[in-house]
Amino acid sequence: MSASFDALFANKPVVLAPMEDVTDSVFRKLCRSLGADLCVTEFVNVEGLLRGCGRARRKIQLDADDSPTAIQIYGSDPDRLAEASEVAAAAGPVYLDINCGCWVPKIAGRGAGAGWLRDPDAMVRMAEMVVKRVNIPVTVKTRIGWGPESHMPIVDLAKRLEDVGVRALTVHCRTASMGHSGAADWSWAGRAREKVTIPVLVNGDVCTGEDAERAIAETGCAGVMVGRRAIEHPWVFREARARLDTGVDLPGPTNEERLELCRVHLQANVDLRGEPWGVRVTRRHLSGYLRGLPGAAELRRSLNVCDSLQGCFEILDQSDAARAA
Repeated sequence: MSASFDALFANKPVVLAPMEDVTDSVFRKLCRSLGADLCVTEFVNVEGLLRGCGRARRKIQLDADDSPTAIQIYGSDPDRLAEASEVAAAAGPVYLDINCGCWVPKIAGRGAGAGWLRDPDAMVRMAEMVVKRVNIPVTVKTRIGWGPESHMPIVDLAKRLEDVGVRALTVHCRTASMGHSGAADWSWAGRAREKVTIPVLVNGDVCTGEDAERAIAETGCAGVMVGRRAIEHPWVFREARARLDTGVDLPGPTNEERLELCRVHLQANVDLRGEPWGVRVTRRHLSGYLRGLPGAAELRRSLNVCDSLQGCFEILDQSDAARAA
């Protein structure tokens, strides 16, 4: 397990971030086909997992071809996190990640996610409990701190987490109180990386291939994690991979590639979920996929009121963009 885990970080991986209601099995497969080296599941609530909640159990189901994928869990009770880590580990992820970075008030306000940053000592003890409970690598995804710069524990915290057996760290380079506002300060990931020997990934504002290359060059980190940008532009993975491997800037996706990704994503979600739900859950992605196409605004409006797969295909096939492709 150690050798395969270390190999994940050997070639500056570009990683799909865990995102609720986004990084399901369909989207992971799609991003992997476009160059994502490693994927992380949606975050899984430990209470739901331990209760046997169907939704939580579905989140940790990994198909044979869904690899390499890590499972991320979150919770506010260290004992429950440790207990649930055994359930998650049994699903066969390449590693287990602990969410210590979600800033959303309903999560962090209850002590889970970034709420752990209010008490770094408790966070380290919790991570140690999880590490001791499972026989697969454990990693942590966190922010640089809870509030103002005077309360940013990430540099000291990185070393302490390594000392209790955490095998890698992803640093979202904003504080919890910033949410998604302001610019991510990648230098904090670099400072943390200087204090540890484990891999550190940079997260936050990695939106292009050039961003990925620059983030790694500036911080010396092992790789990057891409979140919100992937929702609308999953081609970012192949663009980042090309920039890191060859220094080449790939051209953006063609009109036909954009239309085809809409079709592929719609079909895969309907295959998994049926109609109309499979169509509806794909809509959050389609506006990004269609960006820049001829007649994109009207195309989006038409797709947003169509609940059938065949109807969506007809809208795409009859669009100005399809005729221009």
